[in-house]
Amino acid sequence: MHNYHTKTTSLMLALALMLWTPASQADSHSQPSLYERLGGSYAIAMVVDDFIERLLVNDELNANPAVKASRERVPKAGLKFMVTLMVSEVTGGPERYTGRSMKDAHAHLNISDAEWDVMVAEFKKSLAKFNVPQKEQDELLNIVSTTKADIVVARQ
Repeated sequence: MHNYHTKTTSLMLALALMLWTPASQADSHSQPSLYERLGGSYAIAMVVDDFIERLLVNDELNANPAVKASRERVPKAGLKFMVTLMVSEVTGGPERYTGRSMKDAHAHLNISDAEWDVMVAEFKKSLAKFNVPQKEQDELLNIVSTTKADIVVARQ
């Protein structure tokens, strides 16, 4: 009888511990976050660096006087840093974006749908350059697309 009671108590304790597993520990057995699948902060920073460099020299984007003026006013290193923080955070990384909202940061730039499309095309080139798998590209582009309404404003 004592042996049965000990086995039952052990089984109940093991079951209770499995059910009590904290969410963070339970999540560690699921699929890695997009942040992890992208390679973490260093890999994200490399893609962002390449992407921002593409945007800075893009003639179509610089044809917008507000964008061109912003390029001259905003330090390149700071922009890269903030975009890296943002991408890291929205993909599940530990970094936290502390900049302005997308709406506040872009309202004065008068960005059109065509300029948005140019930006997305440049982003895809950077992702391809670093061989980001298509699944992760699609997930990241879906996240980016959620910001379009805050960035693109209709021109009058």
